[in-house]
Amino acid sequence: MKHKEIITNWNVITGGPCTGKTTVVNLLAQRGYKTTIEHARHYIDTQKISGRTVEEIRQNKKEFQLGVLNMQIEEEGKLDVNELVFLDRALPDAMAYYLFLGLEYDPRLVEQCNKYCYKKVFILDRLPLVNDYARREDEAEQIRIHKFIIEVYESYPCPIVHVPVLPPEERVDFILKHISK
Repeated sequence: MKHKEIITNWNVITGGPCTGKTTVVNLLAQRGYKTTIEHARHYIDTQKISGRTVEEIRQNKKEFQLGVLNMQIEEEGKLDVNELVFLDRALPDAMAYYLFLGLEYDPRLVEQCNKYCYKKVFILDRLPLVNDYARREDEAEQIRIHKFIIEVYESYPCPIVHVPVLPPEERVDFILKHISK
C-alpha cells in the first residue's frame, strides 16, 4: 500500500460488528471529545426514512457500500487534520467490507485511504454476539469482518492498539491512556 500523505490527529475506534465501538465513541463524546458517527447505520437510517426496508437497502451490496463511502468521504473531508477527533470507523473499514462482500475497491476508496494517516487505530476486541435491525451478520461473518479490518489496518503505517474486553468506561480510560503514548 502507498504511504499516507497527511498525518492527522484523528483516532479510529474500530473492530468488527459487536465490539462496542459506538458505545465507546458515545462515552468519549460525553467526556467532551469530538467524535464522528458510524456511517453504515446512519445510511440505513436515512434510507429507512425514505420508506425503504433494511432488506431493500442491503440488497444491492455495491450501492450500499457506495452510499456509506460517500458519507465517510464527505465527513473526513470536513475534519481539521490537526483537531483531536475519535472516528467511529474510518475509510479503511470500508476496504474490509469490500473484501468481505467480494466487491472490487471503488477507486475513490483507494485514493482516500491513501490520503490520511490516523494518529492511532484502536481495534476493539469482540464482545458477545448481538444482532439488531442494522446488524445482520452471523457470528462467523462477524469474525471474518473483524479479521479483515485488522488485516486492512495492518497494511497501513498507522499505529494500532488492541483494546481488550473491559467495562465500557474502562475501555475509554484504556484508549485515553494510549492516545499520548
